[in-house]
Amino acid sequence: MDITLINRTNADTEGFEDLFSEIAGAAEKRLQLCDDYQISVTLVRSRTIHKINYEYRGIDRPTDVISFAAREGGMPEIDEAEKDLGDLFINLDYMKRQAREYGHSEKRELGFLFTHGLLHCLGYDHMNEEDEKVMFSLQEEILDPIVQRQ
Repeated sequence: MDITLINRTNADTEGFEDLFSEIAGAAEKRLQLCDDYQISVTLVRSRTIHKINYEYRGIDRPTDVISFAAREGGMPEIDEAEKDLGDLFINLDYMKRQAREYGHSEKRELGFLFTHGLLHCLGYDHMNEEDEKVMFSLQEEILDPIVQRQ
């Protein structure tokens, strides 16, 4: 998977691209995807994601991750001709705070947010209990072997 990483913060992002690539590879293997999909990941702060959340979702608060899938629709049936999966925005302020709150590493939280957003771009959602079980199970299957919970 080709991952374009854009850092709109002053944070040190050493290792982020490697982590995202490893997770993407695990997702490709688990979901039997070809390896030539593309996704962009933009790292932002709370103020920026707050604006995005309000402008595009009508929600007047920051959040941890926002996914903009390139295609609409239900469960993941991806047209092989369409290689762009979409865009992710990850809030590094929330990533750090949630890592502390959940008692695990920032790497684990960052990996979780990327995995969660990637699955959204692949067509997964958690709007009902059945879909939530499927998506959350996939998140664990993909992420746990890469970054253990602590």
